[in-house]
Order: sequence, then structure tokens, then C-alpha cells
Amino acid sequence: MSDLGIAFLKLGGLFTGLIEVYIWVVIIAALLSFVNPDPYNPIVQFLSRITKPAYNFVRRFIRTNFNGLDLAPLVIIVGLQVGIILLNLLFSVIAKLL
Repeated sequence: MSDLGIAFLKLGGLFTGLIEVYIWVVIIAALLSFVNPDPYNPIVQFLSRITKPAYNFVRRFIRTNFNGLDLAPLVIIVGLQVGIILLNLLFSVIAKLL
């Protein structure tokens, strides 16, 4: 494998890491929603600003509220996990071709 192929694998690892960090942000925000945190807390505001666009995107296409339980975080996490698998596959194929 060439140096460029190794660079592509490292780039894929970087993207995978960023997606995994976002998955943890979604998990933390979902867990915090169960305890009804202070909306003026800066951490809660940050988590809300980061996750609301993804939640709204999913809610536009899928009905995610079932008996008061919002399944948007679950849909997002599953989608991001599938994205990680496809991203790793794509970057490994590109790296082998280089």
C-alpha cells in the first residue's frame, strides 16, 4: 500500500472518530432528557444546539414519538453506525486502489 493509501486510511479514521464523538453527544443528550435538566445550563444548551438539527431532520421524515418516548436519538445512532461502516469500507477500497 502506498503512502497516499495510508493517508486515506488515516483520514477515514479521523472521520470515523468524529462521528463516534457525535454519537456520544447524542447519547448524553438523550440521557439528559430523561432527568429534565436546567435549560439555562451552558452544557445543556450546547448539547441542544448540537443535536437539535439532527433530531429535526429525522423527525421531518419519520414519526419518532411513541407514547411520549422520542426515538429520534436511536434512529440517528443507528444511521451514524451504518455511515461509519460504509465510510470505512469506502476509504479502505480507495486506499487499496492507490
